Amino acid sequence: MRTFWSRLRDDFQLSIITLVGVLAVLGVTPYAVYRLGERNWLVGLTDTFLVSSTLMAVLYAWRTGDTIRPGQFLAAIYSLGAFLVSIKLGTNGVFWMYVLILFNFFVVPPLQSVIVTQVTLAAVCLFGWLHPGQVFASGYQMGSFIVTYELASLFAFVFAFRGRAQRKQLSQLATEDPLTGIGNRRTMDRELDIALADSKRYDLSFGLLVMDLDHFKQINDQFGHAAGDDVLVRFVRLVSDACRASDRLFRLGGEEFVLLVPKVDDAGLSGIAKKIQQCVREGLKRPDGKPVTVSIGGCLLGAHAEREHWLKEADECLYAAKDAGRDCVVIAGR
Repeated sequence: MRTFWSRLRDDFQLSIITLVGVLAVLGVTPYAVYRLGERNWLVGLTDTFLVSSTLMAVLYAWRTGDTIRPGQFLAAIYSLGAFLVSIKLGTNGVFWMYVLILFNFFVVPPLQSVIVTQVTLAAVCLFGWLHPGQVFASGYQMGSFIVTYELASLFAFVFAFRGRAQRKQLSQLATEDPLTGIGNRRTMDRELDIALADSKRYDLSFGLLVMDLDHFKQINDQFGHAAGDDVLVRFVRLVSDACRASDRLFRLGGEEFVLLVPKVDDAGLSGIAKKIQQCVREGLKRPDGKPVTVSIGGCLLGAHAEREHWLKEADECLYAAKDAGRDCVVIAGR
C-alpha cells in the first residue's frame, strides 16, 4: 500500500492517468448499463469499450511505468467515443465533447491535445453539416457550439501549457544543483539505486569517485563567495569534459562532488580519476593565478554492497587522499 501511494505522489502523470481513469469508469459505466438496457446498442457498446480500454490503459501504465502511450491511447479512444456519441445522440451527446477537452489536456501534452480536439471537432461538425438536424438543430446552434468549444479549448491549453512548464521547473529545482546545473543529492541517490539494481540484474560493473576541492574555504575567505562559485562552475565544466558521456556527475554540497562511472574496472576508474586530477590542476586557477587541486577517493561497487556502504567506502578513500597531502588519488584495492 505504501508503494501504491508513493508512486501516486512521486509520478504526477501516473496519478492523473489513474484519477482520470477512475472518474471515467465511474462516470461512463452507468450510461453503458442504461443504454444497453434501452437496447441502444451502438452507444452502449461504445461506452463499454471506453470503460474496458480505460481499465487496460491504467493497468498498463501501472505495470510498465509508461504514461505517455496510455495517455495517447486514451485520448484517441475517447475522442472516437465522443464522436460516435455525438452523431448518434445529437445535441444530448455533443455535451460530452466538453468533457473530452478537459480529458485530453490532462492526459497528453498540450500540442497533441490541440490536434486531437480539433480533429474531433472537425469530424463532428462535418457530419452535422452533411446530415442537417441529426447533430445540431440549426446552423446557428452549430456555430455557437464551435465558438464555445474553441474558447474552452483555448483556456484548457493555456492552463495545461503553464502547468506543464511549472512542473518541469519544479522538477529541475528538486533534482538539479542550481549553481552548476548537475544532479543534486536527491538525484544521486536515485541514480545509485538504479546502478545497484542494474549491477545485480545484469552483472554490470560500476565505480564511484568522491571528489573534494582542496583548501576551497580559503578561496571563499580571500576572494569572496562569488569567486568560489565561479571556481565550482569551472570545476564542473572541466570534469564533464574529462569524463565519458555515460558518466554522471553530482554535487553533494559545498565543494564535494560524486562521479558515477559505469562499465569500468579498478584500473579504468583510477585512470579516469587521474585524468580529472590532471585537468583540474592544469586548468583550474584561483583569482590570484594559483592552481586549484582536487583530492579524489574511489571504489568499485561490491557484489553485496548497498548505497550507503558504497558511498562510505569511497569517502574513506577520499579521507585517505586528504591525509596523504591532498591533490592525491586513492582507489580502493590499488
